Amino acid sequence: MSNLSLDFSDNAFQPLAARMRPENLAQYIGQQHLLAPGKPLPRAIEAGHLHSMILWGPPGTGKTTLAEVIARYASADVERISAVTSGVKEIREAIERARQNRNAGRRTILC
Repeated sequence: MSNLSLDFSDNAFQPLAARMRPENLAQYIGQQHLLAPGKPLPRAIEAGHLHSMILWGPPGTGKTTLAEVIARYASADVERISAVTSGVKEIREAIERARQNRNAGRRTILC
């Protein structure tokens, strides 16, 4: 018998959607009215001049993916909460972690 070792941390074991998710603005497809070269949002993201914003839209339109791309550019932590399943407690905890990050000089993106 061969010594077969499976490394489940390997990218191959991630869901297809996670493996295909863009890692930068150049790989992001869609939302050209916001993200086309020269538009204000990509210029701000690439320069690291981020401000508060709300990404709104139906499921599957790339809101979380865009937030994760922005976090990479900003070297920010990502706090994920679900508007459907999260309660006040989870939201307060996420806000507290963001506050701690800010006090430590780090950014947080809530998505």
